[in-house]
Amino acid sequence: MPQVTFVADTHWGHRAVLGPRLGLNRPFATIEEHDETLIARWNAAVGPDDTVWHLGDFCYRCPEDRARSIFARLNGRRRFLVRGNHDKIGSRLPWDGVVDVARVLVPQTDGTVQGIWCSHYAHRVWPGQHRGDLHFYGHSHGTLPGTATSTDVGIDCFDFRPVTLDEIRVRLAENAGREGGAA
Repeated sequence: MPQVTFVADTHWGHRAVLGPRLGLNRPFATIEEHDETLIARWNAAVGPDDTVWHLGDFCYRCPEDRARSIFARLNGRRRFLVRGNHDKIGSRLPWDGVVDVARVLVPQTDGTVQGIWCSHYAHRVWPGQHRGDLHFYGHSHGTLPGTATSTDVGIDCFDFRPVTLDEIRVRLAENAGREGGAA
């Protein structure tokens, strides 16, 4: 059965994510190793019929032909971009949709749907919050603590790959535990 996955901050082609200047220090010797590892992990996590919501910063300082080449190698039948602050080139790729924010409805096995507010940036409040909608974001590269209902879905937080709602729910539960169980 096709699944919906979420990811942010892949930063393909952005050499600075490897060094100390940005404070990320991703564990790759070269940007080529970084990019190839992220492609492999994306394709291991995303099937050919899956939907992917990329919550910004697809690439940065990456030549457009290289960005298009990477995009063409990525699994997913439907791929959407929620624009980040580094998506000038990324916005020009053949996404199924490019938006600034989105409310995504993820079907559940019990026939219900889970509402997700997607943005590149973290919000303290969001539409649908008091009706049970969750909030997923990127941009902070794991430096902003999540809550029981909101978390960073960037690759720096999830082993350099897109993740499913079930995987994110585990993180939300961990966040709730750190909050003392508050939801």
